[in-house]
Amino acid sequence: MRGFGELEQAIMDVVWTAEAPLTVREVLEQLNGDRSQPLAYNTVQTVMEILHRKNWLSRAKDGRAFRYQATKDREEYAASLIDQVWATGADRTATLVRLFDDLDDAEVSELRAALAARREGGR
Repeated sequence: MRGFGELEQAIMDVVWTAEAPLTVREVLEQLNGDRSQPLAYNTVQTVMEILHRKNWLSRAKDGRAFRYQATKDREEYAASLIDQVWATGADRTATLVRLFDDLDDAEVSELRAALAARREGGR
């Protein structure tokens, strides 16, 4: 699996921030809100259908349209990208150390707390 393309990422960003499932038209309106050259409805519909087939979006019929929502959150997406790095044979420890070097003190504390909770049987 590769990362999202530019339009896939933009669509998922809209869906992830939504409080309720969205129609293609609602996603299109948000995407076109700050674009100099508007996207076509069919373009967004096609990409959302692809994301549905890839199991990133679920959909439910609402009248003549579908309402879409994310099946996985941003963190699952980020984790899937990291999994791809592991599949390349990269040294896990060295890679993690490099990532952790960029964390601020608050993020390090959060990570330590999450690891401690995991060690105690929580997740």
